[in-house]
Amino acid sequence: MRTGAVLLLVGWALVSPSGSGAETPATVILEELTWTEVRDLIRAGATTIIVPTGGTEQNGPHMAIGKHNVRVKALSTAIARALGGTLVAPVLAYVPEGGLTPPTGHMRYPGTITVPEPVFEGVLEAAARSFAVQGFRDIVFLGDSGGNQAGQAAVARRLNRAWATAPTRAHAIDAYYEASTVGGRALLRSRGYQDPEIGNHAGALDTSLVLAVDPTLVRQDRLRAATGPNAWEGADGDPSRASAELGRAAVDGIVAQTVEAIRRSLARRAALPAGGHP
Repeated sequence: MRTGAVLLLVGWALVSPSGSGAETPATVILEELTWTEVRDLIRAGATTIIVPTGGTEQNGPHMAIGKHNVRVKALSTAIARALGGTLVAPVLAYVPEGGLTPPTGHMRYPGTITVPEPVFEGVLEAAARSFAVQGFRDIVFLGDSGGNQAGQAAVARRLNRAWATAPTRAHAIDAYYEASTVGGRALLRSRGYQDPEIGNHAGALDTSLVLAVDPTLVRQDRLRAATGPNAWEGADGDPSRASAELGRAAVDGIVAQTVEAIRRSLARRAALPAGGHP
C-alpha cells in the first residue's frame, strides 16, 4: 500500500506484537488515547514511542508556518503504523529558529517562534524520561527540521549514558531528515527538476511534500516563479511546479527508509546484553 493512501486511512488499528485478540484503539496518537488505553497498550507490548519534533517558522509567502508540525505528525503516524507496537507523542513545535536580539534566521519574519538550544534539549529529554518511567523501552526522535538534528542526537547520547544499566534506549533517527532532503532531491532530479527549482526551503520539494500531506497549508495562487530579488523573501527555490503527486512519491521514500532505519536501531538494541548500551 502506498503511503499516500496510508495517510488517508483513519480506522487502522494499532498493530501490537502480542497478537492479542483484544480490541485496540483505532489510533496511534498518544494524545487521542486515555491513560488506561496507554497502560494496556504498553502491557500488550507497544513499548516504542516516536517523539516528533517540528518547528514554527516562516515558509515563504505561499506556505503556512506550521508546515513542519503538520508534516512530521502525519509521517510519524504512517511510520508508527508500519512498525506496529508504536505510539506517536505530541509534536514538539517549539525549537531553535534563530536569535532574538538582533533577530536572526527565521526570526526575521513574523510568526516564527524560537527557543534556546538548551531549552529544546531539556524538553526533549524530560519527555523521554517521562515515557521511560511509564514503561516505554524505545524512545525514537524524528525531526522534520535540519536545526533539530544535532540536539536530538545530543539528547539521545546523554540518555543512553544515563540508562547504561536500564532496559530503555533513545534513538535519534537521522534517516528521516536525510530521506526528506537528500532522497527527495534525488527523486525530483530524476523527474527533470533542477537544483535551483528544488531549493532548500519552501521550494519545489518542500512544497510538494506539504501538498501531499495537507494542501490547505499551501496558497495555490502564490505558486509562481520569482519575479525579482525580493519576490520570494524567506524561501529558497521555485515552488511553481510543486505537486501532490511528487510529494506522495517523496513521502513513500521517507516512510520506507525511516521504518527500515528504526528497525535496524531497535535490532541493535535487542542484540545488546541486558541493560547494555554501546
